[in-house]
Amino acid sequence: MFHLGWFLGNGFGIQPWNEKGGDGPWVGSNVTDWMKPDIYVDLATSMERAGFDYILIEDTAMVEDSYKGTAETSLRRGFMAPKNDPMPLVPLMTQRTKHIGIIPTASVIQYPPYLAARLFTTLDHLTEGRVGMNVVTSVTDRVAQNYGFAQHFEHDERYLMAQEWVDVVQQLQGSWQPGAVLADRENGIYADHTKVEPIDFVGKYFSSRGPLNTIPGPQGRPPVASAGGSEAGRDMAARYDDTMMSMCKTVEEMKDYRDDMRRRVASYGRDPDAVKFLFLVTPVIAATDQEAWDLAAASAAGRASDAAIEYNLWNMSYTSGGRIDFGAIDPDTLVSDIDFSRQNGEHSSVAAIFQDSAGKTLREVVSSSFQITDLGLVGSPDTVAAKMGELMDEVGGDGFLLYLPTTRRNMAEVADGLSPALRRRGLIRDGYSGTTLRDHLLEF
Repeated sequence: MFHLGWFLGNGFGIQPWNEKGGDGPWVGSNVTDWMKPDIYVDLATSMERAGFDYILIEDTAMVEDSYKGTAETSLRRGFMAPKNDPMPLVPLMTQRTKHIGIIPTASVIQYPPYLAARLFTTLDHLTEGRVGMNVVTSVTDRVAQNYGFAQHFEHDERYLMAQEWVDVVQQLQGSWQPGAVLADRENGIYADHTKVEPIDFVGKYFSSRGPLNTIPGPQGRPPVASAGGSEAGRDMAARYDDTMMSMCKTVEEMKDYRDDMRRRVASYGRDPDAVKFLFLVTPVIAATDQEAWDLAAASAAGRASDAAIEYNLWNMSYTSGGRIDFGAIDPDTLVSDIDFSRQNGEHSSVAAIFQDSAGKTLREVVSSSFQITDLGLVGSPDTVAAKMGELMDEVGGDGFLLYLPTTRRNMAEVADGLSPALRRRGLIRDGYSGTTLRDHLLEF
């Protein structure tokens, strides 16, 4: 069996979606009610019905304006803005569910370690052990400037910060030793003070005295997730992650990635089987194989539309850390002539976009390349389920993180179409044996 997650890819914000990938009305979008909880609660109940381990909520705190030096495209098309803070969603999404985990995003430059430790411990209590922590380093100077920095730290240094950040957070979450809580009503003693100690942490980037002023949650230390694909990102994940997402475009890449990460995890004295690597994928599911292939063909054709090209150029500018304005580059420029040395964003994401671009122009890349692909998962629920099983057999595990527009149609196709087909093949869980997110990750 393998694990499943849902990537809520625009965080708690607007998700405009055009079925043809080009100009025209926003079909199936939540453009008018994105700020309300209903669709996110429905997502949680649907994915729990489908047997998913968790929903991961992406987040970033800025209005992007590196593309053409203006926020016009971001705001006109609703790219990453507007967007609300995802943290209040966590107890809302778990209140109507009993099992599925929710993993919101926390950036190391947005959340001081004590705030993060206290927040996630509180959420661990409120969700009865179903929260995780997606640790990110943020991408652009604009985020850093919103939190008091003149510009963002360089890429590899951000991951050193992140490692120290996780260390401090987890030390604070462990500052109450086992047995510290007595809750002795008869003698009026709540806690044994000898088992609650300061951590007195002083590092290069963070310091915190501690102890945490709340008791450990059901999971003690909520599971850690991340998405780093660079050397620095992989090293951090190997030290701390309980689940990790990856962007791969071929079976060979998936196998190499998983083998590499399992080796890295083992090098830190950890059990590789205790870390679940989920591969980001955008499956195309329809009632029949032909209908799905028609949808996939329409989507591929739409990539050459002005709207799709604008998005890709905008996204490239963002993923470069805002340091390269791809809107200012002649689209007929050879990729080999573009100076990528200035980038300071998501190194692995930029590499994924420009993979196999030798001899191509920027125009050719933006009309054909995307960070996340369907991995060949196109067809009816039965066809896609069979292909997912074949992929996992070849790769060795551990599962998939589905990245689809959050529409009720997509929820139904997954929860009531794909999931039953996977269960008929014995590929995913048919119910939950544990109660916490950590239980789900370690169930198989």
